[in-house]
Amino acid sequence: MRVHHVNCGTMCPLGFAFMKVEPAPHKLVCHVLILETEAGLVLVDTGVGTADIARPERLGGGFNAVARPALDANETALAHVERLGFKVDDVRHIVPTHLDLDHAGGLADFPKAKVHLFAREHEAAMARATLLEKHRYMPHHWAHSPDWALYETGGERWFGFDCVRQLEGLPPEILIVPTVGHTRGHSAIAVDDGSGFLVHAGDAYFHRNEMDPERPRCPAALSWFQRTAAVDNTARVRNQERLRLLKRDQKIRMFSAHDPVEAAGYGVS
Repeated sequence: MRVHHVNCGTMCPLGFAFMKVEPAPHKLVCHVLILETEAGLVLVDTGVGTADIARPERLGGGFNAVARPALDANETALAHVERLGFKVDDVRHIVPTHLDLDHAGGLADFPKAKVHLFAREHEAAMARATLLEKHRYMPHHWAHSPDWALYETGGERWFGFDCVRQLEGLPPEILIVPTVGHTRGHSAIAVDDGSGFLVHAGDAYFHRNEMDPERPRCPAALSWFQRTAAVDNTARVRNQERLRLLKRDQKIRMFSAHDPVEAAGYGVS
């Protein structure tokens, strides 16, 4: 399996420079994986889509005002796939960590891909039952009626986590691991790339220092956002601790969706 790390949506959130959340240029990324497999290309998350860039209002006025996305067409998953020499239909599967607008915006760019996720996340995105969920889930991102493959959160054990090991049409090296809290069906995606497991933790944490086993910490602004955005903050904190121990005890490579320093370590700018 060949793994490509790409940024599918730079964001420069309002006030980050003032709050000293990150070194200059005070940005966040949308870290996406493009996997070359025998089953075709597999995307882990999709970032911001081409239609969102053409019509930024699709992302919502609040998101645009606070996150201040760069809206660069060269950063879309589709653009990255094409630069690698592939075509849109070569993307056969998408495994999103969850369906928030900055993770699922590119779904419509790959209309023939099967989309794998937990049934609880699909249900939450379709219902949009709370005000928070009305702002985080955008129905036009799946208006093309994707081929959904839905899974329950139980499964075989993987380093103390329940996980789904056999995904429809996908190689066994790709696992969906429940890490609920940020959303109702949030997952981490584990990929065995031949040299051990690589874990895309999605929004289970936002800052690299949260995974420090001795002194976990997070800038106040990001800590406040995580608490505010969580549908179950107790579960979020519990799963974050479990990821921290997993990284420490198993020496597993791990990154969050938005930390630019972690992303830079994989060649993502």
